[in-house]
Amino acid sequence: MTNHVYLVDDDEAVRSALGLLLETVGLNVRSFASPETFLAQAADLVPGCLILDIRMPAISGLKLQEKLTEQGVTWPTVIISGHGDIEACRRAFRNGAVDFLSKPVDENDLIDAIQKGHAELETRRQASEERAEAVALLQHLSAREKEVLEMIAKGLTTKQIADALTLSPRTVESHRAAIATKAGTSSAAELTRYWLDAQAE
Repeated sequence: MTNHVYLVDDDEAVRSALGLLLETVGLNVRSFASPETFLAQAADLVPGCLILDIRMPAISGLKLQEKLTEQGVTWPTVIISGHGDIEACRRAFRNGAVDFLSKPVDENDLIDAIQKGHAELETRRQASEERAEAVALLQHLSAREKEVLEMIAKGLTTKQIADALTLSPRTVESHRAAIATKAGTSSAAELTRYWLDAQAE
């Protein structure tokens, strides 16, 4: 899988130097000379790790980060600054930055921060796939099977489920078997994960 990096910095020399560095370690880098240019194209970009300069004309790196968050773009972000202060650092981390680096940027620190960002993106991607899988499963369950699954997720035994739904234990077992067949597992822990993942969608 290609790891994408988006570098937003109004300093052409910085864009050129960092872009070259990151390309040498196999990253797909796109550079933007202004936050406005990036914002205009963000909706069409593949999710990746952002590198934002903190001080740029009109829109600062922190303000761009906040604007993206408002638009639902919560990609991992590395803030770089030659004028960083504690409050700016706190603000960046509150908005989801994975690191805050001072200029001149240490190459290894930058690469480590980007790797951390891409690991975070991969974790999010897997979680999204699991939620989609869980939602798809629930769509194939009957209303009664969903009730049974919810109670399994709450830790109830077959007898407790039968009492709660005024069913015979044998009927509950039949529903559990049908759920297990559709889910591909009879594990209570796995079925609980499916239920919880679906609720998070």
